[in-house]
Amino acid sequence: MLSSLRSLLSATKCPATRRCSGFVSRTRYVNRLKEDDVSCAAALQNGRIFLFHRLSPLLQRTERGTFRPAALISSDVQAILERLGSDGSLLRESVLINCSEQNQAQFCLDVGELDQEAVEEECEGNFVDLRKSFFLLSGAEAPLVAQGQALLRWHQTSRFCSATGQPTHRNQAGSQRVCSSSGTVYYPKMSPVVIVLVSDGKRCLLGRQSSFPRGMYSALAGFCDMGESLEEALCREVAEEVGLEVQSISYSSSQHWPFPHSSFMLGCHASVSPTDTQLDVDHTELEDARWFSLEEISSALQVKTPPRRGEPPVLWLPPEHAIGNRLITEWVVRQRESES
Repeated sequence: MLSSLRSLLSATKCPATRRCSGFVSRTRYVNRLKEDDVSCAAALQNGRIFLFHRLSPLLQRTERGTFRPAALISSDVQAILERLGSDGSLLRESVLINCSEQNQAQFCLDVGELDQEAVEEECEGNFVDLRKSFFLLSGAEAPLVAQGQALLRWHQTSRFCSATGQPTHRNQAGSQRVCSSSGTVYYPKMSPVVIVLVSDGKRCLLGRQSSFPRGMYSALAGFCDMGESLEEALCREVAEEVGLEVQSISYSSSQHWPFPHSSFMLGCHASVSPTDTQLDVDHTELEDARWFSLEEISSALQVKTPPRRGEPPVLWLPPEHAIGNRLITEWVVRQRESES
């Protein structure tokens, strides 16, 4: 454990001042674009645009047969919009996501009002459902389209003030909306969700909802109630869903997750007594939950793509960049270390 901690600390150090200052520079640049409409509008003219169609991201196939989000030059997007008969003002609806290491601003834009096939032909790509795209993209790209979709969804569902009912108006970056009547400022929000991998020392517990694809299992998860701590929410969810009482908890990591409407996933490991592992599954919450051995989980981690329709069912897990997969992988590493 000390060795792992030293590795983590050494990895987080910044031996090169230039590298650290680059991060600071990019962070401050993005913050300035959020606060200055004129600067953001200027950055949009030279920025990169990630297109969505009704919240599905545009993906392009690479020469190696893999997929990547289509990052289009702003001027090219404007030309495509004009060829498809769109009002030129649509480009100004782009929402700021971040900026590249070269300080080029990155935006997202939903073109759902245009014909999907026409846009796909113009851009030489396809709009793919976000859940499916997570299995096609790399770990660095998936969070980018997830953030873009979450921001676009928030704008689509926040057009009116919840207090006055009057329209809200966004700033140029799309980092906030303001009520036209009261001046109340709204910011994009995430709902805290605890996700926990429960272990009895030899096995780990996974569950599935009826909405999951066939054969897919993941760690248990649930929304935090108002006033709850992370620990209280975790213990309650485990008790509610599978009827177990947690003995100990350790925090792992966190992750933004765009489903169902932008969640903030707080990942933990938890242990239960090896003598108290009888499950009492609440089938209003879960379709199924069961214990899995190290061998079963190790095999499931080797399944990189979901089984096709007609193929025999097989246990498979969330994509590699999902926090559920991270928790499961951490558990496997710990089990193998303890065995050795």
